[in-house]
Amino acid sequence: MLALLAQAGTAAAAAWTAFPDRGLTAAGAAIGAGLIVIGGGKGIGHLAGNAMEGIARQPEAGGRIGTNMIIAAALIEGFTFFALVICFQLAGKVPAL
Repeated sequence: MLALLAQAGTAAAAAWTAFPDRGLTAAGAAIGAGLIVIGGGKGIGHLAGNAMEGIARQPEAGGRIGTNMIIAAALIEGFTFFALVICFQLAGKVPAL
């Protein structure tokens, strides 16, 4: 945990050097985008794993399980994309000092 905080501090310092007018905002957007993508990937991975387990237990329901899995994965991807757009829009809203 301490190493993660140290890396975040290093990333913030590097962003401040690269973008002196809004360095912490750029670092916040990058960290937020990374967390969003990790969360979406974990959600879709968990969904697919459970769907495969359900199909293995009851193969005759494979079509319905697969269809529901694809719909749920599309909803997760849509939410992830929306969150990324909001994250980057907020990063652009901070005025230059």
